[in-house]
Amino acid sequence: QTCALPISPIHNVDPEILYVHITSVSTNIEIFYTQRLLFRKHSPLKIRRETPMSLQLGDTAPDFEADTTHGPIRFHEWKEGSWAVFFSHPKDFTPVCTTELGYTAALGDEFKARNVKAIAVSVDDVSDHNSWIGDIEETQSTTVNFPIIGDPERKIATLYQMIHPQANDTLTVRSVFIIDTNNKIRLTLTYPASTGRNFDEILRVIDSMQLTDSNKVATPVNWKQGEDVIISPSLSNDEAAELFPDGWDEVRPYLRITKHP
Repeated sequence: QTCALPISPIHNVDPEILYVHITSVSTNIEIFYTQRLLFRKHSPLKIRRETPMSLQLGDTAPDFEADTTHGPIRFHEWKEGSWAVFFSHPKDFTPVCTTELGYTAALGDEFKARNVKAIAVSVDDVSDHNSWIGDIEETQSTTVNFPIIGDPERKIATLYQMIHPQANDTLTVRSVFIIDTNNKIRLTLTYPASTGRNFDEILRVIDSMQLTDSNKVATPVNWKQGEDVIISPSLSNDEAAELFPDGWDEVRPYLRITKHP
């Protein structure tokens, strides 16, 4: 995409230019540039707009309005006070997606116990979603109990950068965003279309984040709910003694293992 500045006559700038400085006095024009410059007299200046940065941990999850299988929603309003697992699937009526959405539905009680809402999106429309739900429920022996967003114009998929052109320039990859009660992005995952996601791992990460949000601990490799945790290195031993009166196993001064709080 390009934008034209209302200055003419002028030179044409190589689209790879990121920064140019322009001064104009009468008909004299001066251009300072930092990269390659291609001069073409009497043509408008064109500068490629900067590609938006990817969404990062700690960013506020973009809000949006959408039609879903549960009716229209505004995302932040829909999830208010809850965590959200927001995930994309490439296409309706496909085998891997059918198993994923079925398993997500089967985890409904687990999500509820953690104050988490699940919501899915693809570039299919809501009518296709509604037709597909019957197949999911019949083949996966479950009830789809969460909304699926219809995004045929790819507005939401683009907003969340779920379309990776080098993988497929029209369908979404298998993206996951875990978003907390303050609408902050806490985790992102991206899987290829051929690989189904591990939703047990998604639950495990939510357990870890919710635990570490409320306690001065971190969780070690392959940790699961109820297992021992690591005392935060930012705590001195005196501070740790107040918070963990039952003590800990000091493997190293920076590696102190204690019971699940």
